[in-house]
Amino acid sequence: MTNTDKPSAEDQENRYLINEDGTAFEDCEMIEKPVSCDTVFKGHVFSVDLAEVLLRDGFRAPREIVRHNGGAAIVPMDEQGNIYMVRQFRCPFNQILLEIPAGKLEPDEDPELCAIRELEEETGCKTGHVESLGVIYPSPGYCSEKLHLFLATHLSRGDANPDDGEFLNVHRIPLRILLQKIDEGEISDAKTIVALLKTARRLGI
Repeated sequence: MTNTDKPSAEDQENRYLINEDGTAFEDCEMIEKPVSCDTVFKGHVFSVDLAEVLLRDGFRAPREIVRHNGGAAIVPMDEQGNIYMVRQFRCPFNQILLEIPAGKLEPDEDPELCAIRELEEETGCKTGHVESLGVIYPSPGYCSEKLHLFLATHLSRGDANPDDGEFLNVHRIPLRILLQKIDEGEISDAKTIVALLKTARRLGI
């Protein structure tokens, strides 16, 4: 490549795949090979596996893996740039959190349909347009949960119909205020932070 040639997109990407000592990075060297796996707990929401894997150096290591069907979350935005948010109690943290509507996937359920269902159940909103905001792995170190994120627009209001035992309050908050709350640490839920920031970026905010 001459000095006047522009590096290709592949060249630009590959320059980040070099180790600090200058050697080439090989993804295959990082793969852990499963040796054994036993399911030790199976509940309504997730199961837990105790596994053993073979590492690149020949040693074996234990892995505790939470198996989860995954979920879908959705950012409901009206024409004025307000987002319909829900506040609900989260038992693991003994705390009420401000979140976007979300729910767990049933086996083989379409993530977009799940997100639309949760939107209607939790806020009463129906949407005329849904677009994907991508997928995130909330806790890849130990959990297989995959969250599908969506943006919903062209909203119309109806009556909420939450699940039995699900108690929440719905709030309509401008996106710019929610971005401030993220910066100030008032929103802690990971899926909500990621989805709102992705929405803001898509809107050029």
